[in-house]
Amino acid sequence: MIIDAHLHITDGFQGLTGAGRTESLELGMARQGDQIHQVLPPINPGKTVFPPETLIQFMNWVGIDKAVLLQGSFYGDQNQYLYETCQRWPDRFLPAAFLDPHANDVRDQFLKVTKEYGFRILKFEMSQPTGFTGVYPNLRLDGPEMSWIWEAAEQQELVVTLDLGKGRTPAYQTREVQTLIQRHPALVVVIAHLAQPPLEKQGDRELNDLWEEQILLGQNAHVWFDISALPAYQDEEYPFASALHYIRRAVDLIGADRLMWGSDIPGLLGHATYKQLLDSVCRHAGFSESELPGILGETAWKIYGSRESGTHRL
Repeated sequence: MIIDAHLHITDGFQGLTGAGRTESLELGMARQGDQIHQVLPPINPGKTVFPPETLIQFMNWVGIDKAVLLQGSFYGDQNQYLYETCQRWPDRFLPAAFLDPHANDVRDQFLKVTKEYGFRILKFEMSQPTGFTGVYPNLRLDGPEMSWIWEAAEQQELVVTLDLGKGRTPAYQTREVQTLIQRHPALVVVIAHLAQPPLEKQGDRELNDLWEEQILLGQNAHVWFDISALPAYQDEEYPFASALHYIRRAVDLIGADRLMWGSDIPGLLGHATYKQLLDSVCRHAGFSESELPGILGETAWKIYGSRESGTHRL
């Protein structure tokens, strides 16, 4: 079984970032504040969307059995869209909830997504360009405004997925995560993008030290990493040698069993094909025959899949 542990669907961007609100335009473009970005390949002549029907065709084409549907501030609240998607395809998708910790109704939203929708994953995009620290510069994961979320997540055995952005930014809250897992020893945490290694600044010793400090959180029994989106951080041809270098470094530091493959499509389709994103790990990362099944699905199923989600069992 192969599981893509990090990707997205959207019926249109409707989020909020530090640069302003997001809005789908046409031909893969989207507005972010007063800026326009090419966020997807220009394969759709109409409004920029990436629906589950399209994703399923990509998954079938490459041979992906299941996928974890994550959300983020750039996309906006798509909880209902993910819920409806998982009702239609309960055997293909594992949904994660979006919560804005500063929203007036965040506690009501938490009850809705966990009790009514049955989501067992919470995703928090902290990165500065497209996440919460761009909107709320003083937001801290170990601060009082989020403490109740971690208590509830631990009690209800939810998975918390974090995108902590780049090193040397307010989002890169390694020590705050360390505080969380000390306060809540049963809390299950997944850190996205392999802690975003400094692929574009590999000679920067400070950034490498910050990255290694965050990777070493994986020595905790309840912390894992997905290895999605790495080709986006360096202008490099397939098979993305710099990304593979950091994957191997992470294996040396914490072991292959702490890692799970993810693609971060549709955004990564501007950097590589879906098949290349999979094959770079399968064929070129140097994983042994005993390590590869865990990377490609067994670990993701253990963390994300072996739980009830929604009104059905996945």
